[in-house]
Amino acid sequence: MDLQPIAYSESTTADRPWLASRHGLDTPLTVTLDVALFTSGTHYRPSSLLQPRKTFLAGIPLGRVTATGLYGPWDKAVTDGRANFTGVLLSEVPFAPTSTRAGAALLWHGVIAVAHIPGGLNPADIAQSTAQIHFI
Repeated sequence: MDLQPIAYSESTTADRPWLASRHGLDTPLTVTLDVALFTSGTHYRPSSLLQPRKTFLAGIPLGRVTATGLYGPWDKAVTDGRANFTGVLLSEVPFAPTSTRAGAALLWHGVIAVAHIPGGLNPADIAQSTAQIHFI
């Protein structure tokens, strides 16, 4: 018998075309996402046979729900606190299909290329913000 061990490794590169500068990457905030507030296909990739986890897309604009302290997609039309733009999701976040919450990193300070934000974003629509984001 001839045994030949095989080693396998995989690496990925963060897909963040919206990130226009490395400025602010050293100061993200740890936040908790409320999975129920997000939409499959818009805010996250659904699970599949090859990938059993769902994955939030990096760059999603976020707002904080006042009552719970959890974060959801920024929406200027809602009255639950998410009309206050707090920043964007810094990196992709995988989560189990049955999860109700997911830990994430919030980029609240930096430079963002608006044209590449998933789902789009018009900085003129941001009336309230606690973020220190420069849009280009």
